[in-house]
Amino acid sequence: MYLYRAVDSQGNTLEFLLSPTRDAQAAKRFFSKALAAPHPSTPRVITVDKNAAYPKAFKELKAEGILPDPCELRQSKYLNNFVEQDHRFIKRLVKLGMGFFSSETPWRTLQGYEAMNMLRKGQMCGVEKGDCMKQVACIASLFGVSV
Repeated sequence: MYLYRAVDSQGNTLEFLLSPTRDAQAAKRFFSKALAAPHPSTPRVITVDKNAAYPKAFKELKAEGILPDPCELRQSKYLNNFVEQDHRFIKRLVKLGMGFFSSETPWRTLQGYEAMNMLRKGQMCGVEKGDCMKQVACIASLFGVSV
């Protein structure tokens, strides 16, 4: 399974997608999902790794008018460090759990990991980064436990 993740220039997680393949169709599905997610502005530059599937998906989305004309695709091994560094948190948790042994559990597990990571980074409305009491209260309300 491949984990696609979109992170903005401030390190905020925008969207993620779990896919059994890493091809142009999966890349296009991820770009479409990330662009449909609510965020303040349209991207000026999209930085990705050197996978050959990205340019094809990018061109198709531009031809369909989903991506704005001034948007650029930048393929760089090193400029996507924001995503790679943020991705390290998820990889560490998955390795501790010894990976996934079925195709059904990763999606729900990664949703939980991403939600907790966003909470830790202060990306939840009304819960500031470092405010442990509000984070605990938010988690308690989500899972219906008393604090």
